[in-house]
Amino acid sequence: MSPGPARGRTSPSDGGAPRRGPVRRWQLVRAGSDAVPASTRRFMARARQRRMRAALPWAVAAGVLALLGLIAWTVLGTGLFGVRSVTVQGAKLVTDVQVRDAVGVADGVPLARVDLAAAARRVGGLAPVERATVSRDWPGTLVVKVTERTPVAVVPQADAFAVIDRTGVAFHTVARRPAGLPLVRVVRPAAADPDTRAALEVLGALTPQLRAELVDVSVEGLARISLQLRGDRTVVWGDATRSADKARVATALLGEDSERIDVSAPDVVTFR
Repeated sequence: MSPGPARGRTSPSDGGAPRRGPVRRWQLVRAGSDAVPASTRRFMARARQRRMRAALPWAVAAGVLALLGLIAWTVLGTGLFGVRSVTVQGAKLVTDVQVRDAVGVADGVPLARVDLAAAARRVGGLAPVERATVSRDWPGTLVVKVTERTPVAVVPQADAFAVIDRTGVAFHTVARRPAGLPLVRVVRPAAADPDTRAALEVLGALTPQLRAELVDVSVEGLARISLQLRGDRTVVWGDATRSADKARVATALLGEDSERIDVSAPDVVTFR
């Protein structure tokens, strides 16, 4: 059987008895604050303050960015500020329902994400609307301001009358001729129709005296324009050129006892 491990050193001089040294036990003790010099404590405190001052702007910036991100997400990504209603202003010839349908924005769509210009263009596509603007009214309303076309004349069509504006757009149809609007006789009223544009040019050149006597403006061709006046009188206008001169001459001859005044060449007028 092998001997076990020795527990101490032996020496020949002491007869082999083990020798034990002193046993040391270590203990950690926290030093009090007075163990650190005051100058060192002040230095460490100033260092902490500098670190806090240096980190403060970054902390504030991070907080602001987080807040802005939250706001952006709430406004753009949720229905909290979504479209709840559409308010229509200035509409008479078109109904509120027609305008809302033309806006084409579903309920709940984030108000900030609505394309206002596109919505205004869609509303402007309605025939009676000359122009439209769309704006936001927080937290959940779209405001549509409509400017409708101004009627300047009517065109007879079968059993009704088409109302046209200064550009020739036929934007409304009525069963009876509205009072105070001159009558224009063209085949197909439209902004792109040359006859319609010629008739409107003549109307714009008439003097108040001629307008007061006017029954209708008839356009049978670009060079065959005539005015029908009260008392079965006719003014042969010709084409739409020099309309201001023709209006001046025709007005001067209104007092003549004549059934037909030809101002197609305003420098050489004939009447009978």
